[in-house]
Amino acid sequence: MQFYRPTWAEVNLGNLAYNFRQIKKMVSSGTKIMVTVKADAYGHGLIPVSKKLASLKVDFLGVASIDEGIKLRQAGIKIPILVLGLIFKKDAPALLRYRLTPTVCDLQIALALDKEARKCSRPINVHIKVDTGMGRIGVLHQEALPFIEEVVKLKHINIEGLFTHFPFADMDRDFTSYQIGLFNRLVNDLKNEGIRIPLVHSANSMGVIGYRESHFNMVRPGLAVYGLYPREDLNGIKLRPVLSLKTKVVYAKRVPGGFGLSYGHTYITEKPSSVVTLPIGYGDGYPRNLSNFAPVLIKGKRFRISGNICMDQVMVDVGDFAVKAGDEAVLIGSSGKEKITVEELATLSATIPYEIVCGLGSRIPRLYI
Repeated sequence: MQFYRPTWAEVNLGNLAYNFRQIKKMVSSGTKIMVTVKADAYGHGLIPVSKKLASLKVDFLGVASIDEGIKLRQAGIKIPILVLGLIFKKDAPALLRYRLTPTVCDLQIALALDKEARKCSRPINVHIKVDTGMGRIGVLHQEALPFIEEVVKLKHINIEGLFTHFPFADMDRDFTSYQIGLFNRLVNDLKNEGIRIPLVHSANSMGVIGYRESHFNMVRPGLAVYGLYPREDLNGIKLRPVLSLKTKVVYAKRVPGGFGLSYGHTYITEKPSSVVTLPIGYGDGYPRNLSNFAPVLIKGKRFRISGNICMDQVMVDVGDFAVKAGDEAVLIGSSGKEKITVEELATLSATIPYEIVCGLGSRIPRLYI
């Protein structure tokens, strides 16, 4: 890949494979794994990441939309794909055409899928989403049994999976255990009614690591596969970060003391200093609220962004440290003995690691190593 703006993200597919194997070790041999690759594989690149996971024999891929699923099919990926978001009735033909598995929690959608599957003379697999406390999509757990009994009657619908989602498994163990209990009770009630659903899943990354009772017979990690921790000081698994964010110094100059930098002059030099400019900004998805807070590594030394982050550029006061145009700067990753993690940036930005990596824009080239 040729690009002229010296800003890029390195995606280490070897580390991705390592993290996948670590997760595989945490589940029993009969437990399937669905990896969530929605939002461009959390900013890491939908197609390259999915192809790597396919080579690792992942059982399922999870996407947010039909569009993401179609991209995977057009890239030649043949493994099962679950569309985790909801669809409209008019979307049913696309699901059949591209052999995508929809999430269902509405009877009218189920009827539309059954009708379309009948036209195609083949059944369609679906996964039923149950709301045990997320409050988002999903049939309420107390209404799930009669709902599923209605869907089971549809001749061209095959209920392949049943799943739920945890809103704060990283924060509230009691509530998460309560959710697992509700979900487990539903599974048992279905069995008592003679309804056996092949795949049952609830465990996100935190569920995989911290709640073995949530594994059922399939888990669906996302964050951990990308080497990011769903909670600080989490024991039990060692992950390797997959993404690094790098750029190069494009300009360096000396400025006097008392010199204001960037819009609003929110940073003023204390003494004569060298100031360098890096070609990255909030237009690349690098959060503007990291202005004057975020660390930057240059030649193994830690500095801090100086002044407000611009759309395309940031400045760094490096004092008397010798830096020149062309020197590499690391915004996520390691340089010498220093490192900057996504989790550190998320804390400084008062957000979550997901938003940092998902927010990195498409004008940042991804280099796969």
